[in-house]
Amino acid sequence: MKEFIKIHSRDNVVIALKGFSAGDSIEVDGKTVTVLNEVERGHKIAITDITSGSDILKYGYPIGYATADIKVGEHVHVHNVRTKLSDVNDYSYNPQLHGDLPHANRNITFNGYRRKNGEVGIRNEIWIVPTVGCVNGIAEQIIREFKAEENPTDIEGIEVFKHSYGCSQLGDDHVNTRQILGDIALHPNAGGVLILGLGCENNKIDEFEASLGDYDRSRIKFLSSQSTSDEVEDSKALLKEIYEVVRKDRREPIPLSELRVGLKCGGSDGLSGITANPLVGYFSDFLISQGGTTILTEVPEMFGAETILMDRCVNEEVFEKTVHLINDFKQYFIDLKQPIYENPSPGNKAGGITTLEDKSLGCTQKGGIANVVDVLKYGERLKQKGLNLLSAPGNDLVATTALGASGCHIVLFTTGRGTPFGSFIPTLKISTNNELATKKPHWIDYNAGPLAEDKTFDEALEEFVDKIVRVANGEKAHHEKNGFREIAIFKTGVTL
Repeated sequence: MKEFIKIHSRDNVVIALKGFSAGDSIEVDGKTVTVLNEVERGHKIAITDITSGSDILKYGYPIGYATADIKVGEHVHVHNVRTKLSDVNDYSYNPQLHGDLPHANRNITFNGYRRKNGEVGIRNEIWIVPTVGCVNGIAEQIIREFKAEENPTDIEGIEVFKHSYGCSQLGDDHVNTRQILGDIALHPNAGGVLILGLGCENNKIDEFEASLGDYDRSRIKFLSSQSTSDEVEDSKALLKEIYEVVRKDRREPIPLSELRVGLKCGGSDGLSGITANPLVGYFSDFLISQGGTTILTEVPEMFGAETILMDRCVNEEVFEKTVHLINDFKQYFIDLKQPIYENPSPGNKAGGITTLEDKSLGCTQKGGIANVVDVLKYGERLKQKGLNLLSAPGNDLVATTALGASGCHIVLFTTGRGTPFGSFIPTLKISTNNELATKKPHWIDYNAGPLAEDKTFDEALEEFVDKIVRVANGEKAHHEKNGFREIAIFKTGVTL
């Protein structure tokens, strides 16, 4: 088993793949390095003397600067490293575009549902979408009674996506709520949807309906609870109409080129940028080679690695969109008088991630090496195949909801510390290490830990593609089996 890894030839640190005690030794670049402190797995060890003020290099890039002289063999972490990042920046376009990706088109298919508008779903469920949080309880009652009466076993699920918004909101918050809920209502993983309102909320049902555009009226129905004497019975009648349509849907072969996959990480550790994130990036390149689509988000976790993405933008227009993506998010922090670089989290630091640059350089590996074809605003839906960037925060549930709302069928969620949650679309958890996969097999859908040992990325890719195709074919992710289905909507302004 490997004891450490040096990621790039320029690096002046290595990452421990096991715990070390003071006095242990490692062989690096033909030299013996004596470890001077206790170092946990995922943490960094200096392999050269680093003077105070000098760069700490990992992934071949600076992840911060030394705040004191660091000796060979010393633990390198938050006690002797600080970020180099600043606020809003000017950027220049220096394209470094990649040509052909290292994967042939294999004409892979999965079995999905072709919708009337030509879109494809990988689930055939019925959803209740509340326009306002006041009717969350009614929606749960409707589902309980409907299931008891109809026993709908010939569809793949019936869910309500509860939230606390839809009223007492102004400006962007109001627009974002309506936009995200509308995106969910139109998502092709839903065979049918009941839009359930109260009747006095500012997310008015008639305006919400108009925002959907040309929708399938046999599959999307509306009910205002204050407008009927028995909202539960009337809602169940509408659900029955929807159910009679949805239950007739059947899977059919669909090219992998129509799959749309979101890329997300959470509870990251020092192995995230070594195992799971690079594997997801390798898969992203593979899917794009098949004509498919991936989306990278978590904008604050691009800070420090943003120029790598900017240089991969296919043209100057996409570059300018990326500049706005980064600087607008920084300005959001500044406007609210909050520190831009209050990151990594305590759990990230415990796992070995030291600065935001460290986190970002690992995080953006999920985007592989493909060129960036478009940048989406929060709530905006996909238009271009290939690698896209999406404006959303790092918060796990908010970002994953945004990925689903943009049109993703699946989210690939890498984690070093583990999390049980799942969004309204299948959310596959990829472990960065073997210990997490062993401890939480009911959370983890794929273990990338062996990539720190002797498994190759090509070997892992074959397994990973097979797993994702099985999920697209209907195999449930663990959060689906556990019944964890949630959404969260980005909020920035006042509550009335």
